[in-house]
Amino acid sequence: MTPMELSVIIPTCGRPDQLVQCCAGLARQDLTPGRFEVLIGVDGPDSGERAAALAALPHARIFEFPKGGPGLVRNGLLAHCRAPITLMLNDDVVPDPACLELHLRAHRELAGRPAMVLGAAPWKIRRPDRLFDKLVRSSSMVFFYNRMTGDAARDPMHDWGFRHAWTLNLSVPTTIARLGFNPALGAPCYEDLEWAFNIRTRWGVPVLYRPGAVVLHDHRYEPEGYLRREETMGREACRLARVNPACARAIFGRDILAAPELAYAAEWVRREERSARELSRTFGALAGLSAEVIGESEPVLEIIYQHHLPLKRWFWNRGLLGAASGVTAWARAG
Repeated sequence: MTPMELSVIIPTCGRPDQLVQCCAGLARQDLTPGRFEVLIGVDGPDSGERAAALAALPHARIFEFPKGGPGLVRNGLLAHCRAPITLMLNDDVVPDPACLELHLRAHRELAGRPAMVLGAAPWKIRRPDRLFDKLVRSSSMVFFYNRMTGDAARDPMHDWGFRHAWTLNLSVPTTIARLGFNPALGAPCYEDLEWAFNIRTRWGVPVLYRPGAVVLHDHRYEPEGYLRREETMGREACRLARVNPACARAIFGRDILAAPELAYAAEWVRREERSARELSRTFGALAGLSAEVIGESEPVLEIIYQHHLPLKRWFWNRGLLGAASGVTAWARAG
């Protein structure tokens, strides 16, 4: 009997069309089916995910969980994993045929040394290709794969740190993964980084990058949705700082809930509100421009990226302040 080597876990919620593409990619793996299992967790009521998954991947195991966010779903799935290595995928990625085999190879080459292994996740190019889409996939607006270059990228043992432990394409020994995701972090924002921080703190496990293990990330942002995401990130940063202050300090480099920090953020948000409103309109126009208007000009993309950073910061800080409004220190500072 072929031993089970890899458990693939996928939390999903309301995206059956993308889930079926993910499952279709898993059905095309070079790794034979007996060597891996696929566990899918539906976050809340089933809205077509079960039928979509089984149509593309009949041997998938489907579980339903009360609505609680991807971290809680992963916790539930981890309890059912039967393989020594677990690969975490998003429901909106499509793995290349060699993806699973390359994750396993990475762990075999470590000869028993535990690691979190991150694979590549290039963005799918949709048509028409827009300037905004090109900016997202070429910069650090969402992830910062674009910075994972140079000598460090050529060193297979370079530790990229827990802030690179993105669970859209990440494998880890199952026993370590079962440390679990924090139930207090329900939104898909910092729950994976907090989990990785705890693993790093307890066991010193590195994050290693294997760019050959590829998934195609099929997710298209709109400018308005991207800015809403930044506000949510600010709000969830407050939650993170409350439940795991050490992790928050490691991510942000400071105590974001300290009274002076919140007072400064409040003054900055008030002062820059008019500018942020005007910049939002300009930023939104990027979705109406073709990517072809700048061709392959990396300097122009970098200028646009740098130009948008104050807007990103403004929405993040607004989210932080909204969530922190009940903190005693902030009430005194205000």
